[in-house]
This record gives sequence, C-alpha cells and structure tokens, in this order.
Amino acid sequence: MLARPDSLATITESWLARFERALAMPGRARLKTLFHADSHWRDVLALTWQIKTVDGSDAILRELPTHAARARPTGFKLDPHRTAPRNVRRAGTDAIEAIFNFETAQGRGTGVLRLTPDADDRNAFKAWTLLTSLEELNGHEQLLGRSRPQAKAYSRDFRGPNWLDLRKAAAEYAQRDPAVLIVGGGQAGLSIAARLAQLDVDTLIVDREARIGDNWRKRYHALVLHNQTHVNHLPYMPFPPSWPAYIPKDKLAAWFEAYVESMELNYWSGTEFEGGSYDENAKRWSVTLRRADGTKRQMHPRHVVMATGVSGIPSLPDIASLRNFGGKVLHSSEYEDGEAWKGKSVLVIGSGNSGHDIAQDLYSAGAKVTLVQRSSTMIVNVEPSAQLQYALYDEGPSLEVCDLITISIPLSLVRKSHIALTEAARKIDKKLLDGLRRRGFKLDFGEDGTGWQFKYLTRGGGYYFNVGCSDLIVKGEIGLVQFGDIARFVKEGARMRTGELLAAELIVLATGYKGQEHLVRKLFGDDVARRVGPIWGFGDGQELRNMFTRTAQPGLWFIAGSFAQCRIYSKYLALQIKACEVGLLP
Repeated sequence: MLARPDSLATITESWLARFERALAMPGRARLKTLFHADSHWRDVLALTWQIKTVDGSDAILRELPTHAARARPTGFKLDPHRTAPRNVRRAGTDAIEAIFNFETAQGRGTGVLRLTPDADDRNAFKAWTLLTSLEELNGHEQLLGRSRPQAKAYSRDFRGPNWLDLRKAAAEYAQRDPAVLIVGGGQAGLSIAARLAQLDVDTLIVDREARIGDNWRKRYHALVLHNQTHVNHLPYMPFPPSWPAYIPKDKLAAWFEAYVESMELNYWSGTEFEGGSYDENAKRWSVTLRRADGTKRQMHPRHVVMATGVSGIPSLPDIASLRNFGGKVLHSSEYEDGEAWKGKSVLVIGSGNSGHDIAQDLYSAGAKVTLVQRSSTMIVNVEPSAQLQYALYDEGPSLEVCDLITISIPLSLVRKSHIALTEAARKIDKKLLDGLRRRGFKLDFGEDGTGWQFKYLTRGGGYYFNVGCSDLIVKGEIGLVQFGDIARFVKEGARMRTGELLAAELIVLATGYKGQEHLVRKLFGDDVARRVGPIWGFGDGQELRNMFTRTAQPGLWFIAGSFAQCRIYSKYLALQIKACEVGLLP
C-alpha cells in the first residue's frame, strides 16, 4: 500500500492542482516535476482530437503544452460520483489510481491518473500514467435522463401520427438520406448506431441478413460466447442480471432484435451494401443498396461506418489438390450443424476457435472427426484461464469506471500485463498442455508470450478457448494431423506422406478471413483502399490502425472487435462524427 486511504484524495488533488497551474504557465519546468521519466500519456480526443499514446516524459513535455494551449483544459477535480482514489496494482506496479474530471474549450473530459513515488526525488508522487478522454461536446450532450426528447411523438395527439407511425416513417427514409450509413448490424453496428442516436445524428444500419441478429443466430448450433456476460453489455442497455454467465447465440440474437426496437434504431435487414464513391466537393458518398426484393436504392450519406467485423471475406487457402476431393467442402462461415454428418468422416482444417468448436460439434453429432493443424496455436481453458484478463470487471467499480480504466492503460503496459497473465494461464493449464504436446499438437503463446488477446488484436485468431475439444484430442477421440504431413487431397480424402489414406466425406475450412482492407478494395476501389491502408493490428504505432478514428479517406470510419471494445470505443467514434457534423472537426 503506497498511502493510507485517508490521504489518497489529498495526494491526488495536490497533483491535479499543480498540473493545472503548470499547463497555464509558459515553459515546461513545472510540468517536468510532475512526471516520471518513464511515464505515459494517453489522450482519447480530449486534447488532440486523436486516439494516441505518448511515452516518456520528454515526449510528453514536447506534446502536451502544445495541445493544451489549443484545447484549454481547466477545472481538474476528483470525480465525486465515481470510484474514490485507491491503491491498486497495474501491470505489476503498485500505484495510486484516481478518476478526475476537467473541462476543455470543446467539452467535458474525464481522466485517470496513476501516481507512484519517485525514489530519486524524496519519494514525491509523480504521474506514471495519465489518461485524458473526451466525454461530451458542449451544447451537444447525449439525449439521456433529463435531456431526453419531449417530442410530438410522445404528446398524446389523438388526431396526429402516434409514436409507431413516426418510427415507421423515420426508418423508411422515403424523402431523405441518413447523415450516417452503418454497414453491418452486429455488436459493432448496434453500438455505434445507439451512440449516434443519443447525439441526435440521423443514422441507418444496413445488414444483408434477413433478420436482425442473424449474424449470430445462423452460426453453428452449439455456439456460446467465450467470455462472461458482465463484460459484454451493449451501450445503455445492460443484459438482465438473471442471464447465464455465457450467452448462447440464439439468446444474443433475440436481444439484438429487442435492442434495435428499444433503442429506436433505424435498421434495414436483407439489404446488401454494394459499394460507393466519395464526392470531394459535396463531401458526401454515393452508395448503392440492394434490398431483399431486388430493388436498388441510391443514398448520399456524409459518413459510412464499416461495422462488418475485423474481417469480412472468407480466406480460402490455395490448395491445388483440393479440387480432386469428391466430397463436400465448406468454409467455417457456411457451417451450421453437424447432425447431417452423423457416422461420416470429416476433416476440419484449422485449429483456432472455429476449427475446434466445429470439430467438437461434429464429434457430438456422431461424426468421425480429424482436426488438421496448419500452424502452432495457443490453447487456454475457458475457465478460469481465459477469464483472467477480465479480473478488473470483478473488482467492484461500475461498468463505466471499468471501461474507463481499461482505455487508460497504454499499450506497453497492456503487453506487460498480458505476458504475466499468459504465464499464469500456462501454469493453470499445464496438465492439458502437456497432454496436447504428447499428441503432437503444436503450441505457442503469442509473440513474446503476450497471449491470445494480442493474437486477436494483431491477426484476429490463432488461439482456442478450450471448452472440451482439447480434452477430446488428448484422449484421441478427435483425431489430429499436421497439414504438412498431407501429401495431397484425393477423391476419397487426404493422402498422407506415409501413403495412408485419411478418408473424408466433408472438409471444413476453418481458415479464417481476409483482412478488412480486402473488403474496402472490393466496395470502394483501389484508390480508397490505398489511401486508407491496413486496418486492425498495430503497425508502427500504439493504437489499432484505422479503427474508431478518422482515416485518410474523409467520411469513412471503422469499428470492430469484442463486445467490450465496441461498447467502449463507439462512444469516441460517435463523438468524432458529431464533431464533424457540427463543424468542430474537418
């Protein structure tokens, strides 16, 4: 414990007061005394209008005064309505953690400060990490609580249109175009649409599936989320406390329908987005939508938000001999249920989550299944090991505070935390991992041991949360071969290099998806794809590339990721779009 609980607020308030004075004064001398040499500042729109991280006091002292001069932050005070300052341990370091509020020229901000003592300066408390994030725009606050609209739709006009009439008219877009068109109606699309609706931005979601929630409903029969319900809430409407710890796909799909209705989101199902082009002069898109009945609609939104997931086009490996196979070949995105393959032999190529889950589903249906591993894979038991990274959400603070703390930790410290969590999981799962090695399964634990979360953030896969399939492999009840041991595919299945025939009537390609830049090229052309560049992953920076923020293509935005990522970052994406709409951002 760094300090007594009764002194934490005093220590933090003193630092905030000195920080505010230092920002208002010329020069950097006073500011320098407030930060450790190895410190980190993460800004989420509040001062820079970007999502960016600055590491090291020298870099912070170069950038912070310049941005502060423009944004004019003032009024740094502890937030009395959120978790009080407390002693915590983050990324292996003991620190005082405090949540504060402040104001800028554009709006209201919230931040997270972590202080640690400087042994070289008489144990003075200095900033180890600092988050500054934008919460609301002045004059454009969310339409919530006392700010909720009191429109004619709610006024009991016995001769005019009622609420339902107005809702139907709003969703038809008969005489207008939306300001924002969202492509994709999964958790990403719903999250950003809900945020924009509360900022009074006219928004339409389009999704090619026939029914809201089909992007989950139509997946394989046994699918259940791999992380727990309390981490996965959508904005504004938390799941009921009576829900199970892990949400089944059909329950989630039904919730999506209820969410669209309750949040009054405009949603066109059965609608294919066929692409579009951007008019630099008009600052609008021209896009084509194909409805379920085959008719087409041209629209001219100012913004297009791609919410189609981390990737949208199935990746089909170039296996020349696969054309020789006489049975059925499915990509994992086409697989629904194993009942039709009872008593038949199946090869599942790919050893990530989808490959394992499909293999287990087929095995449970009575098929003879062999998993074909193409590359090393991380295996982690879904309980408790895969849940270790969500420990913050069990600490006691509200969901809102946990989300704020989550974004306040810079990438370098997140990496450090995940290395420790991965090592802890390896120890917990040792018996299982040893059994897999004996069976010839190739294991890895991510780059530099950073684990499954960084595999997800950099490549979107390469890991499996074990819910039983790994145990079946260890027992030999699901077969395992290495892809490199297959000489070629033949009519009857796979011919191994040993000459043995591995018979199959179905081959499932659980081989993942192409990067989202391929979808951008398909829908918007080569020029836009080149302008935007890679999407997802980190590249040379400390933030996900082209996610949740402005891109080099005006009016084109991207949101994807887990339920938590979409819930958290939809707020900041919506604030940027609203800022563009009201002239605060170009």
